[in-house]
Amino acid sequence: MLSPTPLAPTISTLPPRLPLGIVGTDTDAGKTIVSTALAAYWAKYETAADVALFKPVQSGEGDIERYSEIFGDTIETANSIYLRDPLAPPIAAERQGVEIDLGVAWRDLQAIAQRRSRTIVEWLGGLGSPVTWELTVADLIRDWRMASLLVVPVRLGSISQVVACAALAREAKAEILGIVLNCVEPMDQETCDQFMPIGLIERLTYLPVLGCLPFVENIRDRDQLIAAAAQLNLEALQS
Repeated sequence: MLSPTPLAPTISTLPPRLPLGIVGTDTDAGKTIVSTALAAYWAKYETAADVALFKPVQSGEGDIERYSEIFGDTIETANSIYLRDPLAPPIAAERQGVEIDLGVAWRDLQAIAQRRSRTIVEWLGGLGSPVTWELTVADLIRDWRMASLLVVPVRLGSISQVVACAALAREAKAEILGIVLNCVEPMDQETCDQFMPIGLIERLTYLPVLGCLPFVENIRDRDQLIAAAAQLNLEALQS
């Protein structure tokens, strides 16, 4: 077994342009949909050259490849640590015989954030997913002082998940700006409200719901992504 990876550096000086983190309640919550929808929206209505998508750690093929399919070279996309097997990073790294150096990912993020006005950081897995043998995603959000959105899939059982994740975030002192609901299948507003009543979620989590992302039929269609992002309270993300 590899020795535990050292703790991520605690940040004393933040870059002048603060990145926005995207984290989920679990692996299939919809982080990539939210990340790419926001990137597509800001690239269209602000300046494409000032938008970046960053994946600090990726296990197996997936998100960074999807970024390239959607955006090509129109916006900056980057990944610092790429592990071959689609497993939890500490397990994937052990199988590959490497260690996860989070200092590299942090330095890459600092450099990108200095260049871009909008840097979207898609975390891996869910809020409680392990990044190393010692750290979860919630720990990194705290240590990197990165305010993040919590993506919650609209389906039966998600209320329990989001309540548990909100409690974990408070325990870890990880800053969550708000919740984004994500329709994982086509549904009308009444069905969405039955599965995920906003008032109940906000009362139980003490977090604002910033909107519901409608089901995106073609996740590689930038126009569909932009239209979906427009349904969110983007004013809450202006700082």
